[in-house]
Amino acid sequence: MPEIADGILGVMCHQLNGLNARIDGLTKLIEQHAWFNADARRLMRMPGVGPITASAIVATIGDAKQFETGRDLAAWPGLTPLNKSSGGRERLVRITKKGDRYIRKLLIVGMTSRALMARNKPEKADIWTAKLLDQKPLRLATVAMANKSARIIWAILTKGEEYRQPIA
Repeated sequence: MPEIADGILGVMCHQLNGLNARIDGLTKLIEQHAWFNADARRLMRMPGVGPITASAIVATIGDAKQFETGRDLAAWPGLTPLNKSSGGRERLVRITKKGDRYIRKLLIVGMTSRALMARNKPEKADIWTAKLLDQKPLRLATVAMANKSARIIWAILTKGEEYRQPIA
């Protein structure tokens, strides 16, 4: 490798290491902020929702009572199916993807993590998740799980209650 390339690559590696250190520091700040916020703490008790997702949801939504129902909150990041109805026949197709892309991505990534954990350790998965993963492809199941988690998030934030695991 030429000397000039070695020097340039060294500078770029140094910049990358500095960037990674700043990212780690900011991630720790977000985690600390999430632990100090009561709503974010309640959301972090949900499987698949970590400090970054919880703090982003709390910061972006503000007051969850601005949404009338959990479906309205799930529709806001674009997690509800598009309704293609004609002649009295209703068909639900792909998700709308209209709305907050960042929150949608965080919820889907979190539920993908939860789905993979349920596949690897089926004894730890709840019945609804296990049945969904058996019947549907992984990506479709994770979007359905994200939709359901958005509705649960609405209930947690509006009622001020703790997350409860599904029974059996």
